[in-house]
Amino acid sequence: MKRRRFFALVGGASAWASVARAQQTEKIGRIGWLTAQQAASLTPYVDAFRSGLAELGLIEGRNLVIVFRYGNDAIDQVPRLAAELAQIPVDLIVAQGAAVPVISTLGLSIPVVYVFSGDPVSAGLATSLAEPKGNMTGLSFMAPDLNGKRLELLREIIPELRRVAVIANPEHPGEHLERSYSEQVGQRLGIAIAYFPTRTQEELKGAFSSMTANPPQAISLFADGFAIQNRQQIIEFGINLRAPVISGWPVFARSGAICTYGPRLVASYRRLANYVDRVLKGAKPADLPIEQPTEFELVLNLKTAKSLGLTVPPTLIARADEVIE
Repeated sequence: MKRRRFFALVGGASAWASVARAQQTEKIGRIGWLTAQQAASLTPYVDAFRSGLAELGLIEGRNLVIVFRYGNDAIDQVPRLAAELAQIPVDLIVAQGAAVPVISTLGLSIPVVYVFSGDPVSAGLATSLAEPKGNMTGLSFMAPDLNGKRLELLREIIPELRRVAVIANPEHPGEHLERSYSEQVGQRLGIAIAYFPTRTQEELKGAFSSMTANPPQAISLFADGFAIQNRQQIIEFGINLRAPVISGWPVFARSGAICTYGPRLVASYRRLANYVDRVLKGAKPADLPIEQPTEFELVLNLKTAKSLGLTVPPTLIARADEVIE
C-alpha cells in the first residue's frame, strides 16, 4: 500500500521505477518542474528544455526523471506543489516564471534553478547577476534596453510616430528599468511616453479609458504574466483604437501585436539544461552566475499591419525571424 501511495504522489513513478530497474549502476537524476502556469502554455519550452538535457546526456527513461507540477494560473498553489516535490524527494527544482519569487520565500533545502522574466536583483534573488542568493540561480529574460529598441522599430513602421502609451505591471521586478529605457529613448526620438501602471483588471480598464480620451499612436506592452493573461483584450483594444501593439515575446505577435522583439525563449530554456546538469554534478547554485539572454528574435505580424493600413518596410521584413501573413 505504501508503494502504491508513493507512486500516486510522484505521478510518473511507474516510469521512475522502470528506470531504476534498467539502470542499477547509473545514477538517476530526479528533478521537479514547478510553475504557476498551465502546461499547454509552456509545451514548446519544455520540449526545448528536454532537448538541452538530452544533448548533455540526461535522458528521460535512462538516467533522468522529471516530475511536473503546474499551478494552472493559481500562484497560491506554488507552496503546496513545492512541498510535494520536496516530499518525493527530488534532487533539484526547476522553477519557472512567477513561481520563482514565491519559492525563494519557502526556505527549501533543495537547490533551485530557474527561468525568470523579471530582474533577479530587483526581485531580491541576487545581490548582482554574478552573486545569486541562497541556493537559487538561473536565467533571466529581462534585457531592459530592448524596450528602447522596440520604440525604434515602431518608428520604422510609423515614421510620424510621436505618442506611445506604455502598459506595464509596476510589481514586475525590474519594470522600473524597462520604463527608464523607454523614456530615455523616447526623449531621444522625440516620442512622448504616456505610462499606465496596470496591476489589476480595474487599472487596465482605467488605462483603456484614458487612452480612448487621448489616443496614442502605438502601445508598448511590457511582457510579464499579467500581460500574457490579458494580451488579447489589450491587443484588440489597440487595434480598435488603430494603435498597434509591440511587445517582447512571440506569443504577442501571434496574438495580433504588430511586432515583437526580445529574447529567443526556446534558446533560454535549452540553456537552462546546462544549469541542471552542473547542479546535478555537484555545483552550488550560489557559484553559478545568473545569465541574461544572448539570442534575440524579431517577429512581424503583417496581417495586423495591413488591417491598420500600415506598410512595414521591406528592410524590416528582411530582418525578421518570423513573418505572420
